[in-house]
Amino acid sequence: MTATRVDAELIRRLPKAVLHDHLDGGLRPATVVELAAEVGHTLPTTDPDELAAWYFEAANSGDLVRYIATFEHTLAVMQTREGLLRTAEEYVLDLAADGVVYGEVRYAPELNTNGELTMAEVVETVQEGLAAGMAKAAAAGTPVRVGTLLCGMRMFDRVREAADLAVAFRDAGVVGFDIAGAEDGFPAADHRDVFEHLRRENVPFTIHAGEAHGLPSIHQAVQVCGAQRLGHGVRITEDIVDGKLGRLAGWVRDRRIALEMCPTSNLQTGAATSIAEHPITALKDLGFRVTLNTDNRLVSGTTMTREMSLLVEDAGWTVEDLRTVTVNALKSAFIPFDERRAFIEDVVLPGYAL
Repeated sequence: MTATRVDAELIRRLPKAVLHDHLDGGLRPATVVELAAEVGHTLPTTDPDELAAWYFEAANSGDLVRYIATFEHTLAVMQTREGLLRTAEEYVLDLAADGVVYGEVRYAPELNTNGELTMAEVVETVQEGLAAGMAKAAAAGTPVRVGTLLCGMRMFDRVREAADLAVAFRDAGVVGFDIAGAEDGFPAADHRDVFEHLRRENVPFTIHAGEAHGLPSIHQAVQVCGAQRLGHGVRITEDIVDGKLGRLAGWVRDRRIALEMCPTSNLQTGAATSIAEHPITALKDLGFRVTLNTDNRLVSGTTMTREMSLLVEDAGWTVEDLRTVTVNALKSAFIPFDERRAFIEDVVLPGYAL
């Protein structure tokens, strides 16, 4: 394979894997408008194009708390069985259209219980919608496998409930667990008992860390809680000086703890200043297991094709670099080893043999 730069259409066709993508941050604008009308929720605008622009502008504040606040409107339309079925099915179809062959979708079921659904019913409904989407994608000749990560919200008190559901549904499409929400002021270590429970039950987990808070957040996630992956983790660079890795950065790299990096989202929340200078490139070159992700496709106005294209255009990435982060993602996916290997050998590597 030659190190060559590629255009957006070629990138769209390349097989992709995404590990960090929120269900409630990736709805279609038109779907939000239609579902909001059905449930009587008032939106900033009822024009789908204007709504998409509103999301991107509102999230582009440089502040994680304001970024999270934009989810008010998507969550408002995800409180019914019908709303969850539709958004989950469309989520899968949108991944397939973007060339994604493996994805992990995450959401916090407690945030979808403002109607009549229990947390367990939310999980059952989302899994039903995802299954319908995967069946349609396969029938259209664009198969994609989507596993689910259940999130506990670190600033609330239902984290253990979400973890118990991850255990209960681990044979029904739920592949792991995550802890999300406002990072600064809500340390992951407060929920150490939850992570110990998940380890006892052999359920893998990732932790949002190193985005709005620095090295102490990453240290807690890895060394205290035992995370197998880090959600974002961009501030690991604070432990790297002139290419020399500190003890924490070295531990993360050498133990192959995956970094779920989301360039556009990081620009919006102020965790990075530009695509060209985003830490993902330097960390890739230093041998970290970096993965490329969308985080929230509606809120960030992005897709995997767009994220890849930005890195090619602004950071000089080649098709080999894109292959590397795709293989990295599958190596760190929360599915069995033989299935990860099959994706890499049978789908990804042939797809990048240009």
